[in-house]
Amino acid sequence: MFEGSHVAIVTPFKDERVDFATLEKLIEWQIASGTDGIIPVGTTGESATLTHDEHHQVLEFTCRIVRNRLKVIAGAGSNATHEAVSLTKAAEKAGADAVLSIVPYYNRPTQEGLYRHFAAVAGCTGLPVVLYNVPSRTGREIEVETVARCAEVRNIRAIKEAGGSLDRASRLAQIRDMELLSGDDSLTLPMMAVGAVGVISVVANVVPGDMSAMVHACLAGRYDEAREIHHKMLPLTNELFRENNPMGVKAALALMGRISPEIRLPLCELRPENQARLAKVLRDYGLVS
Repeated sequence: MFEGSHVAIVTPFKDERVDFATLEKLIEWQIASGTDGIIPVGTTGESATLTHDEHHQVLEFTCRIVRNRLKVIAGAGSNATHEAVSLTKAAEKAGADAVLSIVPYYNRPTQEGLYRHFAAVAGCTGLPVVLYNVPSRTGREIEVETVARCAEVRNIRAIKEAGGSLDRASRLAQIRDMELLSGDDSLTLPMMAVGAVGVISVVANVVPGDMSAMVHACLAGRYDEAREIHHKMLPLTNELFRENNPMGVKAALALMGRISPEIRLPLCELRPENQARLAKVLRDYGLVS
């Protein structure tokens, strides 16, 4: 269901408002570049600083522009279960194909609490649910045993794994009825080698064609080809994550002339030395002159 390259798309701003005209151009570029799915209003989409109205508007707009040409996996997570349920219901109403549900952040629930949270989200919708494990942001990891328990819920179908461990990814790949998606761009190739079926990518915002080509080469077993693309993208990947995401990717897209550089506080522009490093990597890649 979730094979392929999926982009965690940025939310462009102009004059402190969502720039829907630019968002449409970004979506069309992703579709033309072979991307398999779009994740709006996720972490890279600055969901934490969107108003509730903006969140719904971006999601509804994305579904309308996509028009079933690829999958829309809606960011619908919260650290309050009732809010995650509400966002999930809104995603289904908007026409999303699935929802991405992050581990509740800040309140650090137990494994039992995590299971009940995700079961409640899955129970409110007929959509497939993708779990999102990213302990560096949430302060809590879904243990592999809890993921396996969640897999027994009929519509919890995948996990975006951003824990940084290939050992853990290998164990997750063996869970029946649970598809594994890389949530770490630099680890997508090795994760696919141990059983992941694709990626939810930040880097695909900048080089969607190359990310799609690498993922589909892996799916076809063409690992020599995939390694070449991986090594080509790695310097870019490292620079995009030198400061907190999505600071790097929005700076890159702005340098490429695709969006305004606007980002919402408490995130801000890159430090000058990192902006210069990023510009050099983009030039070396052939993305800017």
